[in-house]
Amino acid sequence: MSDPRGTPKFEVVVPVYNEERVLASSIDLLTAALARDFTVTWSVLIVDNGSVDRTSEVANRLAAQHPGSVRVLHLDEKGRGRALRAAWLQSQADVVAYTDVDLSTNLQHLPSLVQPLLDGRAHVATGNRLMRGAKVQRQLKREVVSRVYNLLVKLHFPRRRVTDMQCGFKALTRQAAQQLVPLVRDQTWFFDTELLLRAEQLGYEVHQIPVEWIEDLDSRVNIARTAVDNMKGLWRVRTSPARA
Repeated sequence: MSDPRGTPKFEVVVPVYNEERVLASSIDLLTAALARDFTVTWSVLIVDNGSVDRTSEVANRLAAQHPGSVRVLHLDEKGRGRALRAAWLQSQADVVAYTDVDLSTNLQHLPSLVQPLLDGRAHVATGNRLMRGAKVQRQLKREVVSRVYNLLVKLHFPRRRVTDMQCGFKALTRQAAQQLVPLVRDQTWFFDTELLLRAEQLGYEVHQIPVEWIEDLDSRVNIARTAVDNMKGLWRVRTSPARA
C-alpha cells in the first residue's frame, strides 16, 4: 500500500511523451497492481518529457486523484534516458524501477522484479524476453531487429550475461542507481543497454526474469535512427570501460 506520510520503499517511474490517450488507464492499472501485490510502501512517478498534447494535464489530474502515491515530474526535453536519470537520481526510495507507459510487460512480473532488491539479494534487475519461459507477441520485423541487436551486443561484449538489453522493465537499488546512472551518457533509447553494460563492468550480478510481453503497435520508435545510435553507443562503451 502507499503511505503519503513517509518515503516509499520503492518507486516506479513511468516516462511519457504525448501519451494523453493511454496515460490514465495505464496508471490506474499500475496503481491497482501495486496495491494488490505489495505490502511495502510504494509510489509512482510520471515523468512528462516535454509533451505537447494534454499529457501534462492528465498527469497532474492523476496526481491529484492519488495524493501521496502518484507524483509528476515535468522535463522540457524528451528522451527515456533523460527521464530515468532525473527521476532515479532524485528518488529517496530504497528501490527504483520503471515500466513503459504502454505496459507491454505484464505487471504480474513486478514482484519478481522488485522483491529480490527489497530483500537485499540483488541490486539490479531486468525483464528478459529471450529467456526460457518468456512469452512474446510482436511483429516479425521487430523480433528480427531485437535478436540482431542483442547478437551485436554479444559480439561487442562476449562476456556479458544479460541477453535482453532493451526490455522496458528494470529496477535498481538506490545505491546502484547512485553509482551507475552518472556513468551512463545516453539520454534516449540506448540508456537501457548502457546501464546494464556498465553494471556488469562494475561487477553487479544482474537479476533477470522471463516476462510476458506484447508489442505496442502504436510505438513511435524510429528503428533505423535508433539502430545507428545504438551502434555508436556500443562502440563508445566498449572503448571507455566504467570505473568505480
